[in-house]
Amino acid sequence: MDFNRIARKITWILFITQSLASAGFIAAATINPILGAKLASARSLATLPTAVYLLSGALSASAWGYLMDRIGRRNAIVLGLAIGVIGNLLVLAAIQLGSFILVMFGLLLMGITNAAVTLARFAAAEVNSPEHRGRAISAVVLGGVIGTILARVLAVPVGNFAMSIGMDELAGAYITTLVLFAVASVLVFAGLRPDPRDVGRELAKLYPEAMPYGGVSRPIFQILREPAAITAVTAMVLGQMVMVAIMVVTSLHMEDHQHARSDIYSVISAHTFGMFAPSIFSGWLLDKVGRGKMILIGAFTLLLACVTAPISPDVLPLGVSLFLLGLGWNFCFVGGSTLLSDQLSPVERSRTQGTNDLLVGLASALISLSSGFIFDAAGYTVMSLIAGVFSLVPLVLALSFVKKSVVPVGA
Repeated sequence: MDFNRIARKITWILFITQSLASAGFIAAATINPILGAKLASARSLATLPTAVYLLSGALSASAWGYLMDRIGRRNAIVLGLAIGVIGNLLVLAAIQLGSFILVMFGLLLMGITNAAVTLARFAAAEVNSPEHRGRAISAVVLGGVIGTILARVLAVPVGNFAMSIGMDELAGAYITTLVLFAVASVLVFAGLRPDPRDVGRELAKLYPEAMPYGGVSRPIFQILREPAAITAVTAMVLGQMVMVAIMVVTSLHMEDHQHARSDIYSVISAHTFGMFAPSIFSGWLLDKVGRGKMILIGAFTLLLACVTAPISPDVLPLGVSLFLLGLGWNFCFVGGSTLLSDQLSPVERSRTQGTNDLLVGLASALISLSSGFIFDAAGYTVMSLIAGVFSLVPLVLALSFVKKSVVPVGA
């Protein structure tokens, strides 16, 4: 078996899939709070649909982890994307009917899709050798750059198309997402062969020294007590929490300052560009400087974004702050994902990674739901400062981890 060729092929397929799916997620994420504010009975409930989306993703993450072990990564990702198509159809129906409840049901299904697609980054890690895992994960995450561009390019034209056929302009985001999910599902079904699960198991036999505890399957709680695992999971959980806390209310913040819809798309695009574009170099940097240092830099960047975001409501300062928010998230997410992958044997991967994404999603849902109430009651500045406090936790943990130099294989 030519592992290098197979790894390149699988990584490319996952990159393209991430590009298409993330374009859909970004297009919808920009509009979700605005749609929530339009249909909800109270403005404080504007972020509730996003919270439902994140919560469903969280609660389904572990199930996807186990399912990917049972039916394979390919079949699970295809199933996840198909569920997302149905979710978009429900949201489109909800917009036509003016139903807030139906919007939440649609976003619940889209959250389940997001959990499946997000776990795909670990599929890239498992088919690559240990010294290339950081670059493999970052290559998949890099697909978000294409997604950002696609979402920005398609948003206004598809919104205009929606209006031309008698639909609300907001429906354009969900029409875009539906089509992109459908195309991605066909690509994965046709191209993700052989299944990354099977390749990863064979590859692990060539690197027995890289398997913690000789490949023995440990209980999840034992894994998560290790300093490296704690640092990795905290970086992903709180990095995501900080990012969501600010991102989810920025659209509303800009609406309050009478910004045009195109300006809102521009700022959110700057944010998502910051999330994904650094993957061009962050994977290489990660494999060179180490996982712990990368997380440390990411946490500090998140803190900087939280401090600068409320300084000015103008497009350029907000765009820069939201870019930094995305950059910090990227370093924490890619660094944490790779550090966690280093700790796991093949039989531990899916269930542990699914549990990690469960925790990430639960934290995201909690802050998304809370942010609507905090923003409505206290404003954007208070929300940013609260997020800044959260960013201090991975910063301190990563600093301690680096100082102690308890660095596992590949770190």
